[in-house]
Amino acid sequence: MGSFRSIHDPRHAGQGHRYALHILLFLATLFCTTWAGTYWIGTPAEMTSPAEFLENLKDGLPFSLPLLAFLSVHEFGHYFATVIHRIRATLPYYIPVPPLPFLLSIGTMGAVIRIQEPIPDTESLLDTGASGPIAGFVIAFFILLYGFLNVPPTEYLYGIHPEYLKTGGVPAIPPPGTLYLGKNLLFVLLETVIAPKELPPMTELYHYPFLFTGWLACFVTALNLLPVGQLDGGHVVYAMFGDRGHALIARTFLFLITMAGLPAFSASILELAAPELVNLVPHRLIEWSWPGWILWSFILTKLIGLSHPQVMMPMKLTPKRRIAGWLCIVIFVLTFTPVPFGII
Repeated sequence: MGSFRSIHDPRHAGQGHRYALHILLFLATLFCTTWAGTYWIGTPAEMTSPAEFLENLKDGLPFSLPLLAFLSVHEFGHYFATVIHRIRATLPYYIPVPPLPFLLSIGTMGAVIRIQEPIPDTESLLDTGASGPIAGFVIAFFILLYGFLNVPPTEYLYGIHPEYLKTGGVPAIPPPGTLYLGKNLLFVLLETVIAPKELPPMTELYHYPFLFTGWLACFVTALNLLPVGQLDGGHVVYAMFGDRGHALIARTFLFLITMAGLPAFSASILELAAPELVNLVPHRLIEWSWPGWILWSFILTKLIGLSHPQVMMPMKLTPKRRIAGWLCIVIFVLTFTPVPFGII
């Protein structure tokens, strides 16, 4: 979600912007994310009648508008960097996904621009790679900050879960099948500094559109900043540390996330194949492990690739660009979530 890939394809050289297609994809994504937002806040817009559907659809706007603001600012950060460096690139392609409750859809797979010619030098690579995450992080921070400063009262949650009124509040032990979200460092810092009294548990956070959208924006930012291949983080690391540095960091990171996912992944396999052996995996390791990192290890290795193409003109970065590169690394640390989500 929300990255760019440098692909030089002569078939696309010289093509102008397909404005109608970009606008159509944006509107479709706005519709799908707004529709998905109604599911997340607990009042799904069902296809009963057109009037009732549209009436309920507006409830999803507090989810869709900040999410699309984040995606747009991230992608146009990349795009304007290509304009400054006179590199041919497309406008953002938004990727709509119709919301299906059983898929936990957020209504989109993100957005992407396509670089239509090779990036010529290290400076333009750093600028293009770093501009999106930095611009997007600013939006993510303010969405999350607004969410923390404007947490609705507990009655809001009771309106979604009226059964909690009968049990005296949010259950201390959520029922099986409950979705929970993990905390990143930025979330922990804001939670500590602001300390809102009505902050919901992480098993209910997705009912709060600004908090949830801010969390999603941080999650997407961290994924884009993974220091591998041609992800944004891969571009930044390659520009800062060169070919050898990029190769070492990418392979080290791949090893670390594989190790981070192995305990939970092994426990899941044992639970299916040999439940009596699950206790062989220490529970403490499982708590700090996310099996999804095994999937990401496969994606990074087989689909995205660990290596980065060489630029035509390597050059020493200016101090300002090195600061921008280190800022991306700080943003990655703030937004990375070791255990992003799971089902209890």
